[in-house]
Amino acid sequence: MDFSAVNWLAVIAAAVAAWLFGAAWYMGLSKPWLKAAKIDPATMKKSLLPFAISFIAELVMALVMALVVGALTGGEPTWLAGLVFGFVLWLGFVATTLSVNHRYENFGWDLTFIDGGHWLGVLLIIGAIIGWFGAAAS
Repeated sequence: MDFSAVNWLAVIAAAVAAWLFGAAWYMGLSKPWLKAAKIDPATMKKSLLPFAISFIAELVMALVMALVVGALTGGEPTWLAGLVFGFVLWLGFVATTLSVNHRYENFGWDLTFIDGGHWLGVLLIIGAIIGWFGAAAS
């Protein structure tokens, strides 16, 4: 792995944009999500920890995306390559994992579509930003 080619500004920008997208996504879909996840708002614990964990996870995702897109484009990523890799990684790992896990956890497809849509948006945003910023300047 060549970490010297990672554009760290792109990684941070992608993680911030993805986190903001997630906040907007779940604010807009809060009622259907709570119902699909079988969560009673009255008994929910209020904590900032999930928000911090999601941002750290999105930083890791942006770093991995930068490494993958950089390696598979010969170090010259584009926003379109980032979108394609974001979609392919979502389809191959996220959509499949959510589909399997939610079936074992006895959740409906509504939760899978809400969560899957969120992660699709996250990976497309991260991929596009990583590709748009390009590799680190030498």
